[in-house]
Amino acid sequence: MQPNRSEDERHRLVEKAQRALVALRLGRDDDALAHLIPSIADPADALAETRALMLLLFGECSAMVATLGDGGSAPVKVQVFDEAGEEVSIDQADPPVRTAVRTLLAEVHGNTEAAAEQVEIALANAAPDEVDSLVLQALRWTVRLSVECLDRGLSVAPWIAEALAE
Repeated sequence: MQPNRSEDERHRLVEKAQRALVALRLGRDDDALAHLIPSIADPADALAETRALMLLLFGECSAMVATLGDGGSAPVKVQVFDEAGEEVSIDQADPPVRTAVRTLLAEVHGNTEAAAEQVEIALANAAPDEVDSLVLQALRWTVRLSVECLDRGLSVAPWIAEALAE
């Protein structure tokens, strides 16, 4: 019996995300982005793949925030920093960072639809470099949150743990 298409698609997205996480962990942001470039010629399908990758990463980040926050019983603080390393309010952050924070917070609060809307708005309205920045933010948070979870002996999605072990 052949796996269904959605399982195949998820597996393909996970493999792309794993390669991007490895590249990012090695400090190769451009390579990380290159791994996530859609391999689909149709612009609408490419956009859908980028959206799916973003939601995959933010979904995993949300799960790790919940794990770190002891299932919601312990608060987890989301901080936003400017280019100088100073903490700023979300409204003062660059647009891709604002979108990333809003997407993550929507996911953390179980509002996957609002998270998808944030990603959709960003993909529809952001310049290519802003989309790249949003993708990198999702990758960075995935790495940082997973390292923190692993350091504390907490669970992380196996595919993420595998990417960080490479």
